[in-house]
Amino acid sequence: MKEIDLNLCQKALPLLWIVCLLLAPVFSWAYSETDLMALSLEELTNLEVTSVSRKSQKVSEAAAVFVITQDDLRRSGATSIPEALRLAPGLSVARIDGSKWAISSRGLNGRFANKLLVLIDGRSVYSPLFSGVYWDVQDTLLDDVERIEVIRGPGATLWGANAVNGVINVITKKARDTQGALLKAGYGTEEEGFAALRYGGKAGDRAYYRAFVKYFNRANLDSVGSGTASDDWNAIRGGFRLDTTPTRRDEFILQGEVYSGTEGQQDLVYRWTPLTNYQATPISDTEFAGGHLLARWQRQLNDTDDFVLQAYFDHSYRDEEVLHKETREVFDLDFQHRLQLGQRHELLWGLGYRLNRDDLEAAEMTTVEDAKRSDQLFSLFVQDEITLLPDKLRLLVGSKFEHNDYTGFEYQPNARLIWTPTEHHSLWGAVSRAVRTPSRLEDSGDIFYRLMPPMGGNPFPTKLVVYGSQDYEAEKSLSCELGYRYYPGSRFSIDTALFFTDYWNHRSGEILTPGPLEPLPQLHVLTGFVEDNKLEAETWGLEVSVDWRVRKWCRLQGNYTLLKVNLSPESDSSDTFSDLVYEDSSPQQQWSLRSSFDLGRNWELDLWLRYVDRITVTYADIDDYYGLDMRLAWQPVAGLELALVGQNLLETSHQEFQTEMGTIPTAMPRGFYGQIKWQF
Repeated sequence: MKEIDLNLCQKALPLLWIVCLLLAPVFSWAYSETDLMALSLEELTNLEVTSVSRKSQKVSEAAAVFVITQDDLRRSGATSIPEALRLAPGLSVARIDGSKWAISSRGLNGRFANKLLVLIDGRSVYSPLFSGVYWDVQDTLLDDVERIEVIRGPGATLWGANAVNGVINVITKKARDTQGALLKAGYGTEEEGFAALRYGGKAGDRAYYRAFVKYFNRANLDSVGSGTASDDWNAIRGGFRLDTTPTRRDEFILQGEVYSGTEGQQDLVYRWTPLTNYQATPISDTEFAGGHLLARWQRQLNDTDDFVLQAYFDHSYRDEEVLHKETREVFDLDFQHRLQLGQRHELLWGLGYRLNRDDLEAAEMTTVEDAKRSDQLFSLFVQDEITLLPDKLRLLVGSKFEHNDYTGFEYQPNARLIWTPTEHHSLWGAVSRAVRTPSRLEDSGDIFYRLMPPMGGNPFPTKLVVYGSQDYEAEKSLSCELGYRYYPGSRFSIDTALFFTDYWNHRSGEILTPGPLEPLPQLHVLTGFVEDNKLEAETWGLEVSVDWRVRKWCRLQGNYTLLKVNLSPESDSSDTFSDLVYEDSSPQQQWSLRSSFDLGRNWELDLWLRYVDRITVTYADIDDYYGLDMRLAWQPVAGLELALVGQNLLETSHQEFQTEMGTIPTAMPRGFYGQIKWQF
């Protein structure tokens, strides 16, 4: 079936693009002037980003950043932040089941990938439990997202530990840009109903506000083999934002959200039932809820100097029946100051404090030494941007200094040189050191990994456990990057990056000597692995992004990623399986081609073709696949949009990832949904 579909695709897609190119001029007199399609690439490169240098700067002046704009989000048809991240080069995005993803930057992917720092409006959303991200709860009203900034490569100098291979910052619009009402609703094969309502207004002469509520219900998918996966997913979320400018020099932001939801899942677990080969696949519901409150004050001291003070509180609850039950509270305080020193130096420095408190309950697969724990993180960063040649050559040097409760003091320096010989060319290089601090489970948690039946002359079952270790050290890396950007005019741009990263002290699982027979719940051998730092790794690759405005009504965007990963244990390591888990967990090659057409008479057509190379996780091979999404939208009157979206159109279904920590993967189906959106 796959070969037939791909053959049809190869024949039909070029014809479809040609037809669109031929027909579009006939109707192009009526395209929307408010669409970003009406902007030149020169104007798009002047869009400002903040994640690279923690200050506002043009995309053309920032190194190693890819920006997903609101227009990209709208025209992609993506209904979640994880799916939208497929737009960025250098990211591996694999959907595991209805509500779980494996997402990483530059390799080493997995559901609990731990080298990518994710922020929403500058608020860190990574979980200290496993140093990763619960993607199912990272959500907001996508129509209110201004842009998603994706830093390819280390961002630890400014953002701290765990920003080893990249930083993702989801930035929402200012309240003044979301005035009036928005009503959105839709239904489809997987999207079994979704709706959102947002209203924005003005309070006095200096304050703007908005509030929203959204709900979605997503259907069960099918298991890779057969039958339903029981992974339905629903959630409700509401939030607000208030922006005020009490004086010409001050800007104050207060925002918050609350959410609650349930998701089903099917797990592979091991139980003391010999008749089923000690395996079971229970179906359970995960309940989650939480909320946050964030305040930010920015003051402009003069034309060049300013400071920002930000604080947020985050509360979350998660009851994942098989894995764990967790209640977590985070308080974070961050200060940064930017000042001009003479004509050539712009200094940026800051201080940070974070308090993490959790309450964990043991579950079938995990236990922890202390049910309750509080951890503190203190940080200081400093960066100097030195102008070597005005408007031509800049050098950025700096470092982050942190103290955590697991490994103590850590430092993460960076040096970056940016050369812009003309306004159309930009060449940059960087050397960065980054660390990933241990997670709660690596330090003091035990994971029930597997239960093996009697074999090889052993008459008793063997229980394998992965034990945490308080001697576990921070993982470290050194990255070298080289990038080039070319903007020959207002219709074409290309952005390339080469990288090489050397990792040491990487996580390994050292084999333990089997102990004496354990009596309960039945006689068995207890053995397993202990967390240690005896793996080394190297990754290298190429990332290319091309944007071509063929005509005013036609835009083509292409991405290509090449990635190589090599892992090797140290000479005294007994780890023989980690390379099977990590080395080929990200595709070696990925590419995508997006085409956007303004067909006229207020019609839009978007096609998104992508290819993902095969991956190997543990002992399983996941086939490569092609995906095609298509969106057709019509605006009959100003403010009203009707859209029909088709996703994964080339195959009935395909698998993207393998079982990890019990979660059984499901087949990603071909799907359709319709949407109506009204802004007034």
